[in-house]
Amino acid sequence: MTCQTDALATVYAKSLFELASDAGGNDKVVEIADELEQVCELMQQNSETHLFFTSPIIDVPKRGETLSAIFSNRVTDLTLRFLLVLNNKGRLNHLESISVAFDLLVQEAFGRVEVDVFTPTALDADAMNIIKGKVQSMLGKVPVLHPYVDKQMLGGLKLRIGDQLIDGSVQTKLRRLSESIKNSGGTAIREQFETYLEDN
Repeated sequence: MTCQTDALATVYAKSLFELASDAGGNDKVVEIADELEQVCELMQQNSETHLFFTSPIIDVPKRGETLSAIFSNRVTDLTLRFLLVLNNKGRLNHLESISVAFDLLVQEAFGRVEVDVFTPTALDADAMNIIKGKVQSMLGKVPVLHPYVDKQMLGGLKLRIGDQLIDGSVQTKLRRLSESIKNSGGTAIREQFETYLEDN
C-alpha cells in the first residue's frame, strides 16, 4: 500500500478487473491480484529489473519477447496478455499503481479494506484483534491488517488506510501539545503586552 494510484492506473485496473471477473468470477480476480503483486515484487528486486520494465529506451518487441519468456509459465494467460498490452502501449511504468488500483477494487468488491499498522514493538494476537474490531466498526468493512514495526516511534500507533494516515503516535501527541503550549503562551504574552500599552 505504499504506491499511489492515478487516473490512468484506475482505468486499466477496472478493465482488467472486468475481464478477470468475466473469465472466472471472484476466484479469477483474486488470482490476477496475486499475480500482479508477484510481478511488481519482481520489478522492485533491483534497479536493473526496474529499468527493464520502465525504460523507454528498451526495444518494445524485444521486451515483449522477454516478458513472454519469463512469465508464460508463471502467470495466467490473462495476466501475460495484460502485461504485453501495457508494454505495447508504453504503460509498463504504471504497473505498480495499476496493481494498487486493482487491489482497491478487489477490496471494495469483497467488502474488505487493507490497513497498514505501525507500532514501536510487535503486536500480539490480542492487540491485533482489538485493532481489527475497532477498524471494522469504524469503516464497516473487514480489515486485512499488515503490521509493521517502526522503532522510531515512542509509542502509540499509526494506521494507513489507502491514502489516509491516522496518526495516534506519541510523537504526534507531544508535538500537538507543544504547539498548543506555544500558541497559548504566545496569546498570554500578547495580552500582557497589550495591557501594558493600555496602562502606559
